[in-house]
Amino acid sequence: MSEEELIPVNVWLAGRSYRIRVKAEEEEAVRKAAKIADEKVIELRSHYAGKDDQDFLAMCLLMYASDSATNPYSDPVMLEQIADMTARIDETLKS
Repeated sequence: MSEEELIPVNVWLAGRSYRIRVKAEEEEAVRKAAKIADEKVIELRSHYAGKDDQDFLAMCLLMYASDSATNPYSDPVMLEQIADMTARIDETLKS
């Protein structure tokens, strides 16, 4: 993949901005994934006081990896995309 096919995207995670390059068609999914991860870090902060952000990020990553390994179909971004596609298919079949 060439550099020209990637667009720069800024995402926030654990109070910091990260600039990454992604395919244009993946931008929305990447932003949603970053938002979900950031919400998980915020949730972890409220349950485990006294840890630093690196600990929360590591815990978030471990939770995501274990969820993906045990149930690959539980990804909230994928489930939302499937729901959108199902709705579009239903609309097409109705017309």
